[in-house]
Amino acid sequence: MQTDVNPRHLIGRKAFDRTGSKIGTIDEVYLDDATGSPEWAAIRTGFFTRDAFVPLEQSRLVGGVLRVPFDRSLIRHAPDLGVGRHLSPAQELQLCHHYGIMVEGVRETWPPDRDFGHIAGEERD
Repeated sequence: MQTDVNPRHLIGRKAFDRTGSKIGTIDEVYLDDATGSPEWAAIRTGFFTRDAFVPLEQSRLVGGVLRVPFDRSLIRHAPDLGVGRHLSPAQELQLCHHYGIMVEGVRETWPPDRDFGHIAGEERD
């Protein structure tokens, strides 16, 4: 994700998949606890009025909308983890596995046990 984007400014923006199909509206942005970088967006999809988590690493803010490099169908079938609370390492692993995200230096295909998920604007302990 672009480093000059304030995560709070993403909330309320529309999100589109890699083909240009509308996914929904960004409800929340989750930050990496170690770096403070935006890592995940919870997008209100309209599919049974739930939020789907989408990784932000390769997403781009273009013309005021978020463009994500995944198909709408993949996003639609993302694990339903609920929103408004911290993502646990196990939940993040589940999401990374769903999106096929691999991280260097990790055995098998699992990403490391990094703790992501505090919400933009939320105070941390």
